[in-house]
Amino acid sequence: MFKTEIIRCEIADHIAVVTMDNPPVNAQDQQFHEEMMLVFDTISDMDDVRVAVLTGAGKIFSAGANIKNKAGEERGPGDAWQHNRRARECFHSIMECRKPVIAALNGAALGAGLAVAASCDILVASEKASLGLPEIDVGLMGGGRHAMRLFPHSLIRRVMLTGYRVPGSELYRLGIVEACVPPEDLMETAMDLARTIAAKSPVASRIAKHALNTIEEMSLRDGYRFEQNMTYDLSGYEDSKEAMLAFSEKRAPVFKGR
Repeated sequence: MFKTEIIRCEIADHIAVVTMDNPPVNAQDQQFHEEMMLVFDTISDMDDVRVAVLTGAGKIFSAGANIKNKAGEERGPGDAWQHNRRARECFHSIMECRKPVIAALNGAALGAGLAVAASCDILVASEKASLGLPEIDVGLMGGGRHAMRLFPHSLIRRVMLTGYRVPGSELYRLGIVEACVPPEDLMETAMDLARTIAAKSPVASRIAKHALNTIEEMSLRDGYRFEQNMTYDLSGYEDSKEAMLAFSEKRAPVFKGR
């Protein structure tokens, strides 16, 4: 098993609950990025995990980069490029995790925190949650491409050019999150979704996520061809045969992950 300090992971009933715990605002630094990569890369290889729920400790999901540290830091040759590379790979470790990841937005997800949220597969929000890109106000840039996975044309420009934070209720109205609930109901809402996914074939979930990530920027023809190929591959697994047999026999399937 892996050991981390600020990215906590608890596993039960095929669900990994991953909690960012870097007080006071879950700001991101080298340790944050490295531990996030370790957790999600490890989850990818754990047969007893079928889905993950990612949330933040405290009142903030993640406020993004540690601006106070950035303001006074002295960088040596290569330091900035190494930081940028770690940040990119941190976000991609969530996107490329072989298990679906549900974001439970307990509070603000800003800048790099928005990138973490946008890297997840399904989002649910607390009524106190918000998404924003405050970089325009602190002399930085970033997060726009990740925000494009979530926001329509005009809104993303409002967010990036004004620093506007989109509240949870508006995120739900726009269909960006699947639910906007009172803070005390957030984790149970996320866990209900997680339990639904955990009951599915882990092989089918893994292939479906891989297909969705791959076809995201493909043409209709190329994307559907890829999906057809994935369907053919899936049909060779025992879980696929069990799903069809259980359907025809009108019983609950028993998946073995192979």
